[in-house]
Amino acid sequence: MKTAITEMFGIEHPIIQGGMHYVGFAEMAAAVSNAGGLGIITGLTQGTPEKLSNEIAKCRDMTDKPFGVNLTFLPSLTPPDYPGLVKAIIDGGVKVVETAGRNPVQVMPALKDAGVKVIHKCTSVRHSLKAQEIGCDAVSVDGFECGGHPGEDDIPNFILLPRAADELEIPFVSSGGMADGRSLIASLAMGAAGMNMGTRFIATKEAPVHDNVKQAIVAASELDTRLVMRPLRNTERVMTNEAVERLLEKEKALGDKLKFEDIIGEVAGVYPRIMMDGDMDAGAWSCGMVAGLIHDIPTCKELIDRIMQEAEEILARMNRLQAA
Repeated sequence: MKTAITEMFGIEHPIIQGGMHYVGFAEMAAAVSNAGGLGIITGLTQGTPEKLSNEIAKCRDMTDKPFGVNLTFLPSLTPPDYPGLVKAIIDGGVKVVETAGRNPVQVMPALKDAGVKVIHKCTSVRHSLKAQEIGCDAVSVDGFECGGHPGEDDIPNFILLPRAADELEIPFVSSGGMADGRSLIASLAMGAAGMNMGTRFIATKEAPVHDNVKQAIVAASELDTRLVMRPLRNTERVMTNEAVERLLEKEKALGDKLKFEDIIGEVAGVYPRIMMDGDMDAGAWSCGMVAGLIHDIPTCKELIDRIMQEAEEILARMNRLQAA
């Protein structure tokens, strides 16, 4: 299947693995890329330019297919060495960067001068248009269903994707709620040129996370995520657990007096304990409502092949309907 996204990134299938904290290691990215999608290394998980350079080199040893690096721009008193991380990406020969969080305008000149394609993750049409304006090559349109940060507008993809198609001139992919061939065909029908999957890729054999995490996703329904940090206007969709329910009780009790410091124990520094150690009640971790559509733990190749087969079957069925 050829789309504007497969052509832009030089990949076989219009499927991207989004950057995920303590998931997007070389093993994950290489497995997705080898299966014909676009794998993504998560830059901030590596933290330093030196570690990112090593992870890029490791991924290069594991695949000869295109892969990318995610750079998420977060407010911080001690921000990461973003110029150093960008240099590591360019020096490593990476040709695709997924940006997220704040406006990536400060890194655009260096990336564009190096011939790197930039796809920016956006949760609204206005942010997508801004990404287009500053020179991003594509955007990942992230609906309210997504794991992680869905923004503050609460617009699901059945509305957000057609609105993006109405406004954007650059290609975009769907993100949030994507799991299978139905997701892909629906995304294409609404104007996207592919789809981005996060939670679905965590529940694969190659995902370098503890098996407890994978089993938690398989066991979950679409009712098992929660929205936290809404009072701080930093909303995050996470899998429910004891720590998350405790966090929500604090938010309810403190109301508009809530400060980040009040919930730091439930959200700060918990990812290694969850993703690496399998401590499922350690704190809040990003997970999408799409968990309700995930029932197995295939290899990345099995998953992507299945998605593309389902997509072809749906297209064939629709063509038969049209001919009837």
